[in-house]
Amino acid sequence: MSHSSSDTARLSPGEQLPGPTEWGEHPHGVGPWLDEHGAPPPDDPRLDPELLAHGDRRNVVDAYRYWSRDAIVTDIDARRHPFHVAIENFGHDANIGTVVRTANAFAAAAVHIVGRRRWNRRGAMVTDRYQHIEHHTDIAELLAFAERTGLTVVAVDNVPGSVPLETARLPRDCLLLFGQEGPGVTAHAKHAAAMTVSIAQFGSTRSINAGVAAGIAMHAWIRQHADLATAW
Repeated sequence: MSHSSSDTARLSPGEQLPGPTEWGEHPHGVGPWLDEHGAPPPDDPRLDPELLAHGDRRNVVDAYRYWSRDAIVTDIDARRHPFHVAIENFGHDANIGTVVRTANAFAAAAVHIVGRRRWNRRGAMVTDRYQHIEHHTDIAELLAFAERTGLTVVAVDNVPGSVPLETARLPRDCLLLFGQEGPGVTAHAKHAAAMTVSIAQFGSTRSINAGVAAGIAMHAWIRQHADLATAW
């Protein structure tokens, strides 16, 4: 959908055109299929009978309205990207929910949580239902997984000797590794990584929030490797 210059001219001061995720999107999802469409639903095995009968208020794109959870996961699995994301969780990091939500948005192959199994799911906004999540007790276990599956480990941390993410060429089959808020990536993980990339900063803060840093790094991979024609 596009907007012409005449559309822009009709806007009142301060008003903006809707973004691509807002076009035709119901502010609170959709109601029962019959109410929305005035006809019985199509014979489609991907559709969930409960959602068809009662409406779909989930945090999903319009293309997945009324689809069952399993159908959505199967569809994403068919086009997931080959990069993985790992975050160390030795102190119950509150950023993991944000990392999971962003990984889901970019269709990452999986999110790997290293250390404590428990994490704050509130920030994930229920996207963990559609994102593959794996747990590893320590870095050694994570590195063994990466070696077994042919993933190049790329640590993301602003430390001396790191390569600027803005100019780095990320491997297509890689595992982006993030540390905890504050201490960053542990020394063992950093030593084992094939490369460490940093995110350019220009203000006074010493570090970027781990959830934000993960989003920046994932999008860098998207810009380099993803087929943008397949994006929503």
